[in-house]
Amino acid sequence: MTGSRVVTGAPAAGVLGLRVGETVEVLGEAEIMATLDERGELDGLPFMPEMLAWCGRRLTVHKVAHKLCDTIGGSGMRRMERAVHLTGARCDGAAHGGCQTACQFYWKEAWLRRISPADPGSPDGSGSPDGRVPSRAEGSPNGSGGPGGPGPGRDLAAGRALLPILQAATRKEPGPDGEERFSCQATELLRAAPTCLPLKDVGQYVADVRTGNVGVPWMLRSLLVGLFNRYQQAAKRLLPRWLWIRGGMRWGFVRGEAGAKTPTRTLDLRPGELVRVRSKAEILKTLNGDLLNRGMGFEEEMSRYCGHVARVSARVERCLDEKTGRMLRMKNPCIVLEGVVCAGAYNVSCPREFVPFWREIWLERVEELG
Repeated sequence: MTGSRVVTGAPAAGVLGLRVGETVEVLGEAEIMATLDERGELDGLPFMPEMLAWCGRRLTVHKVAHKLCDTIGGSGMRRMERAVHLTGARCDGAAHGGCQTACQFYWKEAWLRRISPADPGSPDGSGSPDGRVPSRAEGSPNGSGGPGGPGPGRDLAAGRALLPILQAATRKEPGPDGEERFSCQATELLRAAPTCLPLKDVGQYVADVRTGNVGVPWMLRSLLVGLFNRYQQAAKRLLPRWLWIRGGMRWGFVRGEAGAKTPTRTLDLRPGELVRVRSKAEILKTLNGDLLNRGMGFEEEMSRYCGHVARVSARVERCLDEKTGRMLRMKNPCIVLEGVVCAGAYNVSCPREFVPFWREIWLERVEELG
């Protein structure tokens, strides 16, 4: 139940049927305010203070967010209605304690209008409010070091009518010990996407291709991987061990070999340095049975980048726990790599494109020629 609207006579949520690559303009604050309830939400999805900086800007649709993976309760895929991700628009955490997770914003179609690419003022491929591509080497994974950083959400002007509503919604009730807890799109996704999307739902694969999220070969591969993982899960529960494939592991075949105590290594990597992701064999020796190294997980999707060379984008020291809203502060900072995201290849083409965190022990410096 979302409550009454902030502005009476609000228009119904827009249905644009957007596709990847289309140009849109983010509505102005007054127009967006008319779509929100008293909690600053539409259909359970918060419009966050960091998103205000994009009002009136023109961007392209990066992915159609018709589904998402549940990283809170582990229920699998969830259905999202009439939402997209826009190119270059990631959260800088300015209103959320400087969280450095750099999540892609979810934009309801009701907050956007379709624009012809030929119209004056259309974007040139950039996605930032000042017309440039945000550089992740400027501080946090999307170009901010938190409050006051150089990211697009740095100016939260106090005089805006919508801002106080959105700011109030960024906090949950404090924890039992009085600890500050946050609320954002990531923490509220189960309310915004309340319906589970089973693997057998053929419509999701049609939507993946029709919207331009992926091509047919990618869709077929991700479906086959999903079926394989479903078999492995059922086999471990119902079949004798000799019928398990490769010990019942999920596709990507990642199994920790380090035992209970996992090793660590400090490289003191800095933004701009060139690194290579170590081989899978080397990384497996750093993981325990739960695929963790000092509490940080290494997932099958990340193994696709083994051997990949990339630049360090940022050192990550804090991020929000999606389940509790608590700010987690890392004893050992993790690394974010430029251009490296979770592509959903092993997760039914999920379009969320998380930014993976890398332990320094999983990386090695690469000497640059010249």
